[in-house]
Amino acid sequence: MTTETRPVEARPLVTEPHPYIPLTPDDRAAMLATIGVASTDDLFTDIPAAYRNPSINIPDALTELELLDEMRTLAARNRTGSDYACFLGAGAYHHFRPSLIDPLVMRGEFLTSYTPYQPEVSQGTLQTIFEFQSLVCELTGMDVANAGMYDGASALAEACLMACAVTGRRRIAVSERVHPNWLAVVQGYAHGRDIGVDMMPHPAPGATFVLSDEHACLAVAQPDFYGRMSLDAASWGEAAHAAGALFLVAAEPISLGMYRPPSEYGADIVVAEGQSLGVSLSYGGPYVGLFACRNDYIRQMPGRIVGRTADLEGRTGYVLTLQTREQHIRRERATSNICTSQQLIALSASMYLAALGPRGLRRVAELCYEKAHYLADRIDELAGFRVERDEPFFHEFVVRPQKPPSEINRALIERRIIGGLDVSDAIHNRMLLCATELNTRVEIDALVEALAEVSR
Repeated sequence: MTTETRPVEARPLVTEPHPYIPLTPDDRAAMLATIGVASTDDLFTDIPAAYRNPSINIPDALTELELLDEMRTLAARNRTGSDYACFLGAGAYHHFRPSLIDPLVMRGEFLTSYTPYQPEVSQGTLQTIFEFQSLVCELTGMDVANAGMYDGASALAEACLMACAVTGRRRIAVSERVHPNWLAVVQGYAHGRDIGVDMMPHPAPGATFVLSDEHACLAVAQPDFYGRMSLDAASWGEAAHAAGALFLVAAEPISLGMYRPPSEYGADIVVAEGQSLGVSLSYGGPYVGLFACRNDYIRQMPGRIVGRTADLEGRTGYVLTLQTREQHIRRERATSNICTSQQLIALSASMYLAALGPRGLRRVAELCYEKAHYLADRIDELAGFRVERDEPFFHEFVVRPQKPPSEINRALIERRIIGGLDVSDAIHNRMLLCATELNTRVEIDALVEALAEVSR
């Protein structure tokens, strides 16, 4: 008996395209030929060759256990506002977050929900947005609020563009005391629309801003970037309206727990950064922008609005009643291209406001005010420091030390204290300090003692 050996047939090379690269080589060649380019590399000739395909030093692969250990080691190097005594504000603040927020906001139905275009399957999400809008209206005193913006800076920029749409004008006036990062965003938005931005000097007490009939709006911050609360805000609104412009106010939401809302001194549009309302610092985001206006301007409002209605059987239902971006209406009629409402972050803010209630929010605001003023009084007792008190302040204030703020902050961090923001690039040798309800008397006194040591 013999065994017959048959030759193994050679298998053809796989010519099917890669499952994650849908184009075949012939497809790519046809596309390159159409645009008149010989190869894909020719598309990148404007980039210097040394930067096109740099060598990457990738370490050897780790096991799962090794990787977890590495990530824990890296995470242990981080410090949070809770690890140190924190006196840094300037737009992002260390506030108490009620324990109920995270367990609720991390529930799967909230965490994984998508844009609620189909109301029949999105009633829960739509209701949370409606509640958020209602709370923002109560907080600001305005008629209507949208589902939220990316953050406070983009909310202000969108408000300025909205004012241009309402008035038909092509210039906007912005107070020089608006947060500089917010101003940069406003300028970026305006540049793309060929809209002029005029920085307005802050008027002396008793005076007001001077606008022309070319200005679509006057945008101010209350309190401003340096923590100052102006007593002349009503006259600013009157000046804007006398010029035929809208009056825009960028508010600090916690301060509205004890100060009158912008609606009471003439604001047409109110924006704010919602991070203070139960949102963790999170390395600077994601946050949520608050946006509210008078009912007269609702058709020009960016973003979207959720409304509450009733069906034929009388049952409550929620729907998207206003969607004004180009995906939903003709491009030339779109008021904004904002593509999300930051709904999950807005939900955190809603839970915070609901948990505290009006009296709780007022108490938080009072604690911020009282502790900031206690800190300012203590610093005034120190030689080599002066608190600037030309105007009232809420929970932030400017300090003029004798030594450079950068040197002071380096010494403070060694004592496990996060100092204030160095604003010397705007005002010579100044720092901006903040105190919130989380700063204990022990922390405040420790900061004062550390400043006394540093100044010696």
